[in-house]
Amino acid sequence: MDWSHGEAIVNGLRLHYVEAGEGPLVVLLHGFPDHWYGWREQIPALVEAGYRVVAPDMRGYNRSEKPPGVSAYRIGHLIEDVRELIAHFGAERAHLVGHDWGGVVAWEVAARYPDSVDRLVVLNAPHPSAYRRELRDRESDQRRRSWYVLLFQLPWLPELLVRFGRQRLLGALFRGASRSPEAFDEEAIERYTDACTRPGAMSAMLNYYRALFRGTLGSKIPGQSRPCSTTSDGLVGRPTLLLWGTEDEALSPALTEGLEEWVPDIEIERVAGAGHWVQLDATDRVNESLVGFLNRD
Repeated sequence: MDWSHGEAIVNGLRLHYVEAGEGPLVVLLHGFPDHWYGWREQIPALVEAGYRVVAPDMRGYNRSEKPPGVSAYRIGHLIEDVRELIAHFGAERAHLVGHDWGGVVAWEVAARYPDSVDRLVVLNAPHPSAYRRELRDRESDQRRRSWYVLLFQLPWLPELLVRFGRQRLLGALFRGASRSPEAFDEEAIERYTDACTRPGAMSAMLNYYRALFRGTLGSKIPGQSRPCSTTSDGLVGRPTLLLWGTEDEALSPALTEGLEEWVPDIEIERVAGAGHWVQLDATDRVNESLVGFLNRD
């Protein structure tokens, strides 16, 4: 299908986006190390269902602006980007759909600015309070799985690995987290390699993790004494659907438990056999569940 590319100035930055369709606004937020292209199977389904779809490259990614410094990627800035993007398209609120880091931002937008969100759909992204709960537990499986977050704190090594590994390393990263290798064919890997190796892109993408660790998680992990600056109490009052690929190697199934404490109106759909890239591993099921949930009165 045809979609148009555009740019919007939001929160003082230039964000690139893809847009298609007409109807109620749906904003799709990608994760790491993705960009708008990660929603390539969902955009046509949502357009066919009668929605106007906007999938931005989040700040620092692909064709969007890449402000320097770790502090530019604090969660408060990411939330404001989304709020202003919704307003840019002339809407007071939107359906918000997020995967991975995009899901983390979507949780926070819905918690802090509920009037900006109609319905919330999150795909394999932990609720921030559940994530902190798991990291506080020294015996939790999630602490073991989060080793890469510590690696990403190093100031230059992750960037160096990508610079020298390029397409081979990125191909292994995407395909290794997917249960449908055909979803990441050579064309897709070339797209991702181009996006991730643009000047400043990899540092910007890693700065999401660096800003999170330094600002929000530090005092929540035993042995760390950094100040905590959470943006909200995490309470989400909007109707929410959590879609979770059960074969995710980075995120523990424990992150799907006990969420009613923070999200009273939540439905959880566990997708057996799908990995972290649930929207590509189980495209038909995800699209059916996504459209069905958004279509409810």
